[in-house]
Amino acid sequence: MHKSHLTLFLSAVLALAPALEGNTCTNVIVTKGASKDGSTLVTYAADSHALYGELYFHPAAEWKPGSQLRITDWDSGKYLGDIDQVTRTWQTVGNMNEKQLIITETTWGGREELVDRRGRIDYGSIIYTTLQRASSAREAIAVIVDLASTYGYASEGETFTIADKNEAWIMELIGKGTYIKNGVNVDKGIVWVAIRVPDGAICAHANQARIGAFPLDDPDNCVYAKDVISFARKKGYFDGEDEEFSFKKAYCPVDFGTVRGCDARVWSAFNILSGGWFSYYDAEGNAVTKDASDFLDYAMGYDLNGDLPLFIYPKEKVSVKALADVMRDHYEGTPMDMTQDIGAGGNALPYRWRPMNFKAEGGTYLNERAIATQQTGFWMVGQARDYVPDEVGGILWFGTDDAATSYVTPIYTSTTEVPECFRVGNGDLLHYSPTSSFWINNRISNACYKMYNIMAPHVRAKIDAFEIDQMEHKTHAVDSAACVLYNEVAVRFQEKAERGAMISRKPFAKLTKFLTDYTVNTAQEQFAAWVKLEEELLVKFIDGNVKPQDENGAFKHSEYSEGLPGKIEQPGYTDLWKETVAREAGEVLKVKE
Repeated sequence: MHKSHLTLFLSAVLALAPALEGNTCTNVIVTKGASKDGSTLVTYAADSHALYGELYFHPAAEWKPGSQLRITDWDSGKYLGDIDQVTRTWQTVGNMNEKQLIITETTWGGREELVDRRGRIDYGSIIYTTLQRASSAREAIAVIVDLASTYGYASEGETFTIADKNEAWIMELIGKGTYIKNGVNVDKGIVWVAIRVPDGAICAHANQARIGAFPLDDPDNCVYAKDVISFARKKGYFDGEDEEFSFKKAYCPVDFGTVRGCDARVWSAFNILSGGWFSYYDAEGNAVTKDASDFLDYAMGYDLNGDLPLFIYPKEKVSVKALADVMRDHYEGTPMDMTQDIGAGGNALPYRWRPMNFKAEGGTYLNERAIATQQTGFWMVGQARDYVPDEVGGILWFGTDDAATSYVTPIYTSTTEVPECFRVGNGDLLHYSPTSSFWINNRISNACYKMYNIMAPHVRAKIDAFEIDQMEHKTHAVDSAACVLYNEVAVRFQEKAERGAMISRKPFAKLTKFLTDYTVNTAQEQFAAWVKLEEELLVKFIDGNVKPQDENGAFKHSEYSEGLPGKIEQPGYTDLWKETVAREAGEVLKVKE
């Protein structure tokens, strides 16, 4: 049945492939009521074959009246123009700012005719500019709308995750095209809708618009452009009653490729975090629980009339570590499991090199796209916490390259320094740097690709040891010490305020230095450990052999020489590979009795 469906639908993948090969990202959103420690959590994998993994940093600043901000397209580097600078900007570290605001995205394209060819601000610039200007999720939504309306939106359709220490929102937007009248684009701006993720729920998006019908009279939980429906009518995208309007049906209709290559990742994240049972509320407000398999035909692109709930409730409260591990998923244990067909080779490799599809025996077939992917530039788990001060609360768990074989390290958003291994300009896609996290992680991931089922578990064990130690132990101790330093200063602030004295932020310098030192030292120490790990992988797994190690990691040597290994193992290939080779080349390779 699956093959016939693939043959029927996969022509859609051909048209979609260029978009999927470009900016194909994944976000998972966990509200504070759904997280184990009461923090808001957001994941982001910035997946592009042309994106270098580095950590963007902008210190807080004050600007003179008339100052301008230069805007360059995040994807291409093309200069788009200048916009007015504001008088004060917040410090930003990656996709978070010092107020614990988090903004991430996935691109879905949508209707090509709605791109504003004269727009002066692209989706990437909107993210990083808004982070500098907004201090909460609701304020960020307003800033995004203002930027796009004032300067024109230069990109395709986007879904933004916008979250702070109290709440999380999903916002979808697309431009209005280019209609020039008297030298002016009269359609400048965006149509958009933003919905708050209910506390206790989780959400996800992955390069396909997710918001369907939305409440028209609930401004506390849903806000939208006043012309979001009327503009769709004007363009011929919708002709029903207002209450029936679906944003994604109007502005980003689904096809096989957008579902299988995109919504399938949402289904998989939901499947993991729900324990295989989707609990949610339907349009009438009724509580519903369904087996994840009930949504599988839609996720695999076989039933395009199906859909996924926008929000679900997890099986149990989600920890930072559990969420990071979701980003390492390859559909394991599902019909889309990338390790279970001959495309995985002889060592169960859960990756397929691009393009996204191939032709064989008169049919077109896909190369699966899971959450974890080889083309990741950087990835993160943003953690915002309302139970500690902003100076301590924000942690950007940051990593580079393929999430399945790379770690995330804690970056406190009050840091005043970026670790050298993540510094912007430390190498690029055409220039190797031995001090760059992106390059060492690529060396390790590409080493694992040759013998994945043997090497990747070795790497994952080291990732788990580091992340569990940081997420469950060390950062808690750092938080406690940092809060002591904060409270010492806060008491003096209160005393000065009571006397009517001017209050300076300089006394927080000791706290900032403490968190900066921890951020930088932890990242650099782990980078050094990863450099050593690559050497270990070369020695341990060279030429398809596996050399034994003791419980401390030292290589076991022979009885007679410390330079010769102990018993070498040669694990060979998976049963699937052996059976396939025997079937395809048995007459040539079969050993004669």
